Amino acid sequence: MNEIIAKSWTHLQELLFEESLDPRLNRFRSQYAFRGHQHANYNLATSLARLGGDFASMERHIFRNFKKYAHQDVVERDSEWHWLSVAKHHGLPTRLIDWSYSPFVAMHFAVENIKNFGIDGAIWCVHFAKAHSMLPECFRKLLKKEGADMFAVDMLTDAGVTLKDLGSMSLDPYIIFFEPPSIDDRIINQYALFSVMSDPELLMDDWLTEHPDIWRKIIIPASLKWEVRDKLDQANISERVLFPGLDGLSEFLKRQYSIRE
Repeated sequence: MNEIIAKSWTHLQELLFEESLDPRLNRFRSQYAFRGHQHANYNLATSLARLGGDFASMERHIFRNFKKYAHQDVVERDSEWHWLSVAKHHGLPTRLIDWSYSPFVAMHFAVENIKNFGIDGAIWCVHFAKAHSMLPECFRKLLKKEGADMFAVDMLTDAGVTLKDLGSMSLDPYIIFFEPPSIDDRIINQYALFSVMSDPELLMDDWLTEHPDIWRKIIIPASLKWEVRDKLDQANISERVLFPGLDGLSEFLKRQYSIRE
């Protein structure tokens, strides 16, 4: 079974850090990407797909207009992957999905809002190295050349890969995980990753169903959410850190002084 219910705070830690030992290094370096959802039944649809309609054909128009009206100095380099990262970071609908190297960051987002504590949450865990082993050969060669399991924006840029190229590189759909540039402290503190599907119309859930050996979904029961939330806050995993600034601080304090009903 790919869905596992966490029975306690301790059990949740055990599930999240399962398979974290990297035998190549004999170090605990997990190769999973983590994503938290407040609703266990939420799928992995992109913000682009959630627009509805013929969203795939709108992708290039939305992205073109973002670049047209955004200031040139918001990107480190004038490359598509830098622009995509900035656009996603600022809420533009794209085919990118947010992930984190940190299971605790994912846990935060699964128990972020106390208004949703009456329903089960979930953390998706996807083994990015196994996902990358199914990439077209050109991408696998690029990772091997760099001695890496994860793509960086500059690797994709320097290889001349564009978003439009992805669908033409293989008849079989695939997924790429990459690290965004360190645009601001939010990206850094959230230990952020992005994923991108080669086919903008394909739901990541459907692709994962075809590859059950590379993922699992950990359910956080509603009855466990208050404990998880309070212990994360005590461990300093909160909006105050993950969203530096007055907005994040205000969200943290609002929850800290809320009454548990």
